[in-house]
Amino acid sequence: MTEWRFIEAFAAHFGRCGLVEGEVVALLSESQSRPALVETARLAAQSLGGRLFDVVVPTPPSAHSVPVRSTGASQAIAANPAVISALSTAGLVIDCTVEGLLHAPELGAILGGGARVLMISNEHPDIFERLGWDDDLPRRVELALERLNAASEMHVTSAAGTDLRVNLDGAFTAGSTGLTAGPGSIAHWPGGLVIAFPAANTVNGTLIMAEGDLNLTFNRIVESPIGLTIADDHITEIAGHGVDTQLFRSYLAAFGDRTSFATSHVGWGMNTAARWESVELYDRRETWGTEARAVAGNFLYSTGANEVAGRFTAGHFDLPMRHCTGWQGALQGGVAAGARTGRGRSRTAVCRGEPADLAKRAGSGARCLARPAQKPCGRRRPAGDPGQWRSGTGVCVCSRSSCASGPCRGPPGL
Repeated sequence: MTEWRFIEAFAAHFGRCGLVEGEVVALLSESQSRPALVETARLAAQSLGGRLFDVVVPTPPSAHSVPVRSTGASQAIAANPAVISALSTAGLVIDCTVEGLLHAPELGAILGGGARVLMISNEHPDIFERLGWDDDLPRRVELALERLNAASEMHVTSAAGTDLRVNLDGAFTAGSTGLTAGPGSIAHWPGGLVIAFPAANTVNGTLIMAEGDLNLTFNRIVESPIGLTIADDHITEIAGHGVDTQLFRSYLAAFGDRTSFATSHVGWGMNTAARWESVELYDRRETWGTEARAVAGNFLYSTGANEVAGRFTAGHFDLPMRHCTGWQGALQGGVAAGARTGRGRSRTAVCRGEPADLAKRAGSGARCLARPAQKPCGRRRPAGDPGQWRSGTGVCVCSRSSCASGPCRGPPGL
């Protein structure tokens, strides 16, 4: 059951995504969708004068021995051409499926028809109302995305022992604000996250999940350390003696493939309203952990599918970690000054400050130097061209290799 305060929050956000009176709105849900989200979305869209129609599909049977959670790759449409056709002709698609369309195989066809998609994360409606809206979030996310696009390496350290290096050459990057950005765009709400999908064989080092970090597949706060050794993107050793380590090993092993142990994406949270401890205040099926991912200053490491690296699996962990204070480079080679040595190469850059501080200031206090050999991927998409992907910030985000010239394209849905 919904409440007026939830309807108000949804209607306000639909307005920010450009919903106007008379626009055709498709409300996509499935048989296991959260009823309160579907009802709230329907009433909010109608309150703005949207010409709404419902598309309801059956939730598909499970294909795995363990539950699959928070993948962003809904299988509910099941390539049904009638569903795809209906959604692609709408002005706005409100996505209330359980897993969401962000990485769904049908997304490209839906966006290609000119629809914009707002993926509503499978959360308790209270979360959307409580987080509210920050007018400065899009600016901060865009600046952080520019910094990430201009970087050559992400280096993450922590007092717990994390020392992870990610070569960003060939990575696909994206920034999420929660706002759609015109025809052919998709956003997921709540927003406030900057991420990179690294290319193959670019992630190496040690990752230590300390007490208080999160495993969002289980919606569980880590109570005993987990040590992960990562070589050429893949977790090769899982060290630890507590229940957290046992769950980690057992769940990924259930999928029976090596890809479940590989790097999916890395990034950091930007939403200063999001709260780390909120995961403790909801039942595990009341939240999919979107708020916890977006907490300002979280470093997010995720395992599983990565289209850029050519890897696909249903096994997936999202692992937000606190107190990754080194971040020497989150960004080696940043976007700011552009200072160079006499040889035409960038000096080694250090982004100073903890990630929570950087999230608030969005680069104003960090000192990062541009790498001259690489163009940032932050070009604007020509208006009305749905074939070029961009994030909710309105910035074209794409593979570095395609940014220098030609259309800015990336995996559908980012």
